Amino acid sequence: MDQGSSRRITIAEIAARAGVSIPTVSRVLKGRPDVAPATRARIERLLDESGYMRSNASRASRKNASGMIDLIVHELENPAVVEIVRGVETGIEGTGLSLALSFTHDDPQEEKRLLDKIYDRGTNGVIFVRAQDQPSLRHALRGHGIPFVIYNYSGELAPDIPSVGVTNWAGARMAVEYLLSLGHRRIAMISGPTSLRCSLDRIAGYRTALEDAGIPIDSDLIRPGDFRLQSGYTQTCALLALPDPPTAIFAGNDLQAMGVYKALYLRNIHVPERMSVIGFDNIPFAGVVSPGLTTIHQPLFDIGWMATTMLLRLMAGETLDSPRVELATKLITRESCAPPPPHPSRMDQDGRQYRAQ
Repeated sequence: MDQGSSRRITIAEIAARAGVSIPTVSRVLKGRPDVAPATRARIERLLDESGYMRSNASRASRKNASGMIDLIVHELENPAVVEIVRGVETGIEGTGLSLALSFTHDDPQEEKRLLDKIYDRGTNGVIFVRAQDQPSLRHALRGHGIPFVIYNYSGELAPDIPSVGVTNWAGARMAVEYLLSLGHRRIAMISGPTSLRCSLDRIAGYRTALEDAGIPIDSDLIRPGDFRLQSGYTQTCALLALPDPPTAIFAGNDLQAMGVYKALYLRNIHVPERMSVIGFDNIPFAGVVSPGLTTIHQPLFDIGWMATTMLLRLMAGETLDSPRVELATKLITRESCAPPPPHPSRMDQDGRQYRAQ
């Protein structure tokens, strides 16, 4: 393999060829002991055969040995964000970099104020989680030579903006198709903030699945949410008050699905016998609640790790293979979904009216 092509080999490609996760390859590159010998040998062989330039990681580490990166998030209320932070922490292990965590609380003005802090502490790079659409902020960072990577943005990003995402449209479509396969036809969705690209993509995936199945879109079944538990609860109450309630609810994220659970529990509507529920994220407690939540898995840890890997390369003065990386989603089936009840809009099994009071 020639020198030019060897520089284009990525850790993600090595991981795919070895049949392991990206963090596993990273642990091998860092010489960490927590990798099985056979797996280590397979990865080492692929690294050698591909001509992977191991000096890239060490060069980034030496260059930024006493530096800092800023991780800017909206809040830590959502466990999904915590998983992303864990991925970022793992990504900077062994680099000597420090991590500064800042919060915007969904306030665009706060992001602008954080810019002054970034300048003051001499930050080497920035990762935005759920960034507001502020081109002026990005231009300011570039003007000061501070690289950045964005995940879960609002608005539209130019094709040259470094970003990490997941297959939101495909994941939402997968969720609805699964409910359709169980026999559901009255499927509601509680979306996330419509200012976020991921929310719009999930709504589009929901609509596509229904349209492909020949089911008319009922606007009453599409409810606005904000990715918080309370909105899941509030919008479920509104859905149950409809003259013809849904038999299944697709929550825009797992935290909203917990709000759905709460509303159903208080009305003695059993999951999944009387209502099927599916979420999006696969946060750690999705498999712990009862019944276990069927959900769309997005690789939250890998999102943080990948964003950090991209940022380290930019900080080392390297060119990314692609400014946009999109990670796959997949369906995780648990116990919260089942075929619809025979007469969902009449009475529940205890004889109580099947709608919110």
